[in-house]
Amino acid sequence: MDERELLLLGMLKAQSQHGYQINEFIERTLGRVTDMKKPTAYAILERLCQKGYVTVHSEQEGNRPPRKVYSISPAGEALFFQLLRANLAAVDRISAAGEIGLMFLDSLSRDEVIALLQQRRAKLEDQIASYERAPRHQYTFGVNLAVERQLNLLRADHDWLDSVLTRLQDTSVSLESL
Repeated sequence: MDERELLLLGMLKAQSQHGYQINEFIERTLGRVTDMKKPTAYAILERLCQKGYVTVHSEQEGNRPPRKVYSISPAGEALFFQLLRANLAAVDRISAAGEIGLMFLDSLSRDEVIALLQQRRAKLEDQIASYERAPRHQYTFGVNLAVERQLNLLRADHDWLDSVLTRLQDTSVSLESL
């Protein structure tokens, strides 16, 4: 399942929008839960149009150039509900690129590993603070739940990292026993 399709269809289900509106909303409001870029959004919208899930028409305001306005079709609404149900019931594997480095940390000295993981912890703390400052979405509690989930995952990662650093800093513990 492509959760980006679900995101775009959900936005269009709420209201028809032109591409700029879609990208602004993703960037300003959903940037904490998706890293979808403008070219990707437009490519997916085009694919959804070709499959009949989204319709597009041109609209012009005053002297501005015409712009494409996207709307969800009845088939797109059916797909939205199908994707929504599948997404809510699914358990996806949580993975992070940083896990790869963890697999090889024994290639470095204990002191270097500690220093690098402390840097990682500081960056996690910055991310956590950023999520804690995020304004609450006033129109739908679903966006708030998505941000809350991300915040809890970051906090769990921070707690785990603290426990690893504590064990690493205990020189009586060998790296192999971690």
